[in-house]
Amino acid sequence: MRYADGGGLTAERRAAREVIRLEAGRRFELGDRTLDIARDLRVSERSVEHWRRDWREGGMEGLKSKGPAKLPKLSDERFALLEKELAKRPAAHGWEDQRWTLERVAALIGRQFQISCSIAGVWRLLHRHGWSWQSAARRALERDEDAVELWKKDVWPQVEGPRRRSGPGSSSRPGSR
Repeated sequence: MRYADGGGLTAERRAAREVIRLEAGRRFELGDRTLDIARDLRVSERSVEHWRRDWREGGMEGLKSKGPAKLPKLSDERFALLEKELAKRPAAHGWEDQRWTLERVAALIGRQFQISCSIAGVWRLLHRHGWSWQSAARRALERDEDAVELWKKDVWPQVEGPRRRSGPGSSSRPGSR
């Protein structure tokens, strides 16, 4: 995430940015050049050009903050309900094994709240609420350690091929002798 609180700018920072945009708007009314405004307000020319377009289309109102860029799809109350459903385990929701995947959580959110979330959106939502990915803590019961060691010793060296030796004359570059 770009910001520690999981969202965009804070309300205070949004208000401060709005003050800068409104100052640019006053400068637009005076006919100041983009370069001069950008230098004086210590912003990029591209930002000033964008603001000038917004000002032309909507006047000073067009430069006012429109609020946070994106609100979370699930409120904290709804996420608490989701956590209760996740605690019931995947089998309670129709999956055969006991693994929660991002795809399954997205499907659960769709069924419970009629909200469509991307896989990345599900990951951000879970991460924002303190969840993390986990991997298996132990090896599969079916694993045959003897067969694995035999494969490593007999099969892998043939697949990998011989290693090149280092030292004088081992370079493959022409003229390196």
